[in-house]
Amino acid sequence: MNDAQHRAQREQMIQTQLIPRGIEDPRVLDAMRRVPRHAFLPKRARKVAYKDGALPIGQRQTISQPYVVALMTQMLALTGTERVLEIGTGSGYQTALLCELAESVVSVERYPLLAGRAGDVLTRLGYDNLEIHIGDGTQGLPDMAPYDAIIVTAAAPALPEPLRLQMSADGGRMVLPIGPRQQQTLERVQRDGNSWTMERTIPVRFVPLLGSHGFQPDDHEGNARA
Repeated sequence: MNDAQHRAQREQMIQTQLIPRGIEDPRVLDAMRRVPRHAFLPKRARKVAYKDGALPIGQRQTISQPYVVALMTQMLALTGTERVLEIGTGSGYQTALLCELAESVVSVERYPLLAGRAGDVLTRLGYDNLEIHIGDGTQGLPDMAPYDAIIVTAAAPALPEPLRLQMSADGGRMVLPIGPRQQQTLERVQRDGNSWTMERTIPVRFVPLLGSHGFQPDDHEGNARA
């Protein structure tokens, strides 16, 4: 499949999967047009890269359906000036969208194999406003805090305290799925000074966020990941 065919598939994805479901931020839609989702998938899966669903990427992880990726990105309300912390690099697709929309991105991935693959693809595509770290994402990266926006692409049993404290006090926001392993709710957290507010949105199901402030490794279940 050539570049023109992939571009046509991305436009169809936007017109049939995103806009009808309320994705309306023009910056997010333009980023979804530009980022080649298929480039972040194993070759055998690229022919279905733009389907309306999650796809496996190895290490028992997946790339989330385009709508969920777009919704979480839209909920961050990025303007282009932010430092963003991403918990769960995964395939690197969500990372690329953040790189398009923010000033800089710091991403944390638990699995070195996924971090290496994602880093290679992102470098090949020319993204240079990011850093990828390997470690426990539930701890965040306090040495580089505060962050204007935080996105967590795995399900937390509760709001991880280290991430809450690493949000910027000046309008910092975080988007993440919260709930038990079987079903979660996508939530948006807003910080203003020492006040945090939480907004619940749609039901989702993600792979569990593993770590000291998340699920334990033997709880590794789920089926959605950016």
